[in-house]
Amino acid sequence: TGGAGYVGSALVPRLLEKGYSVTVYDLYLYGDVFSGLKDKSRLREIKADIRDREKMLEAAKGMDAVIHLACISNDPSFELNPNLGKSINLDSFPEILEAAEQNNVKRFIYASSSSVYGIKEKKNVTEEDTPEPLTDYSKFKYECEKILLSSKSKMEKVVIRPATVCGYAPRLRLDVVVNILAINALINKKIKIFGGPQLRPNINIKDMVRAYEILLEAPAEKVNGKTFNAGYQNYSVEKIANIVKDTIGDEKIVLEKVPTDDIRSYHISSEKMKRELGFEAEHTIEDAVQSLADAYKKGLIKNGLENPMYYNIKRMKEVKLK
Repeated sequence: TGGAGYVGSALVPRLLEKGYSVTVYDLYLYGDVFSGLKDKSRLREIKADIRDREKMLEAAKGMDAVIHLACISNDPSFELNPNLGKSINLDSFPEILEAAEQNNVKRFIYASSSSVYGIKEKKNVTEEDTPEPLTDYSKFKYECEKILLSSKSKMEKVVIRPATVCGYAPRLRLDVVVNILAINALINKKIKIFGGPQLRPNINIKDMVRAYEILLEAPAEKVNGKTFNAGYQNYSVEKIANIVKDTIGDEKIVLEKVPTDDIRSYHISSEKMKRELGFEAEHTIEDAVQSLADAYKKGLIKNGLENPMYYNIKRMKEVKLK
């Protein structure tokens, strides 16, 4: 679900490459992200809403695994229309679960968020630490985790709590921290640092894709009923801004500090996923910034500061999603 979104647009081609047959169930609000694929013989695309129970039941037939990525992503897009956010991110979840269970799906992988931890003072937040979600978005993410893991079905269930994803993908988001700073540096030559000291855990989209591959392929006893953090570099917003400037290497780029009321700050540990599943991130924030700079130079990013296709809130307003 949500396979034509930011992470899905990088994950689906990789799964096809590895020989999987993939069904993408998505509203395709951001266009035909798979138009560039040479071989679509093992790709089935369903343009539909996850709140459509009958279509979900039908789509899940014959599936071995469900990766549930679909959601209204991140706090600002959620606050745009809280009722819409609740209906997609929480209310639809039991029926998506039911569609998987009724169709005897073997494994259900749920994309939660590391934002469920809220503000934590400790140096490394692990899966053992109590989530203290601050926003409706993260509260509903945590609720869905609980619904999934308390389900009595025989289906294998695993939760992943990713850090903020960064880097270039066919369906690009420019409303997440590293990508926002990079596109502003490339176009405006100015990076606004909202706050500065808040810690933000990040993960390169290439590593995010690999994390889902591992969760698909790991033996049941290693993942069933478990929750894993997936992140890499935990840096302050100010440090990320400096990395962006240094990576792009343009001396004209200026940094400007701006006050913010976004006080979320947390530093996640991904040791459990490394220890139990052998997953270790390999791609850096620098790599992500470079991928955006390269795409920009090639003309793959069109009107990067204004184009609604790169910004969830702008696009949802444009299509009047209800």
